[in-house]
Amino acid sequence: MPASSPIEVLITVPVSEELLVQLRGISTRLNITASQIGGLNEISPETWARIEVLYTAHLLPQPEQVPALRWIQFHFAGIDRFLDEPLLKKENLLITTLSGASASQVAEHVLTMMLALSRKVPALLTAQKKAEWPKDRLERFIPFELRGKTAGIVGYGSIGRQVARLLQPFGVTVLACKRDLMHPADNGYLLAEGMGDPNAELVTRLYPAQALRSMARECHFLIVTVPLTPKTNNLIDERILNSLPPGAFLVDVSRGGVVNHTALLKALQTGRLGGAALDVFPEEPLPASSPLWALPNVILSPHISGNSSQYTERAMRLFAENLLRYVSGLPLYNLVDRQRGY
Repeated sequence: MPASSPIEVLITVPVSEELLVQLRGISTRLNITASQIGGLNEISPETWARIEVLYTAHLLPQPEQVPALRWIQFHFAGIDRFLDEPLLKKENLLITTLSGASASQVAEHVLTMMLALSRKVPALLTAQKKAEWPKDRLERFIPFELRGKTAGIVGYGSIGRQVARLLQPFGVTVLACKRDLMHPADNGYLLAEGMGDPNAELVTRLYPAQALRSMARECHFLIVTVPLTPKTNNLIDERILNSLPPGAFLVDVSRGGVVNHTALLKALQTGRLGGAALDVFPEEPLPASSPLWALPNVILSPHISGNSSQYTERAMRLFAENLLRYVSGLPLYNLVDRQRGY
């Protein structure tokens, strides 16, 4: 690619004109087209043929439609459901995700769920719906205070590191399980200075993946943030859940399939777990027949932990960083490793 040649960029998600102006200001080489489309045929074959950079949520053309395509930037962090698409197998294609762009809101969701579970909010709301002032309220609503407790984070990426940051004022001991302990620092995308834990300084101990059970034995809260890959499928199984101290809590903001829900249901129904907050499920939407809906010690949310009124703005901020790096010939943030699956 000649250093002065134009770069054709197609964005297929809604973006404000203000954000587009900012993107176009990165380089005169960028020819950015934004077109909110519902199907591939809404873009002409001629346009597809000259696209070099594609920003997309889910629309993926066939490889032969995009001979000039060099880079796909996804609108989300988790792309496990797309990895078998023919286009993603194209040789020398750069694939990047939005990992890090939603760390702030997901980490706040985790903290909210930890507080809600520990302060027995589901039971409080049940009493409120009944207009009930329980006579045994002081015993029934004894909180499981965060201070002095231990939280184990499964997957110490951008979300896990921001969770560790938010937990510091609560006096919670933070442990984390990480795939690669040889590189504890995180040099990836950071939404803002002062966020996360770039140098892994907020954790008392880092555990390798094979020591997950050992970490679980120490945890009053187990927070699951890993991507779904062949290695993490059913990672949180009966062995891990039974390793937690009785009455521990689970918070899952990873991907459906990481937590084995058969084992989870058993642990919740028998009281082995004190409760769980679940944002992701093996089947989405969660079927109305699922027994999870009726469990009093469970908080369910419909895969919205990454939701934010600032999502697109933060996404375009990361995309802008990557566009600048692309134009400058620098490595991109959040490059997908096909072998690892994320």
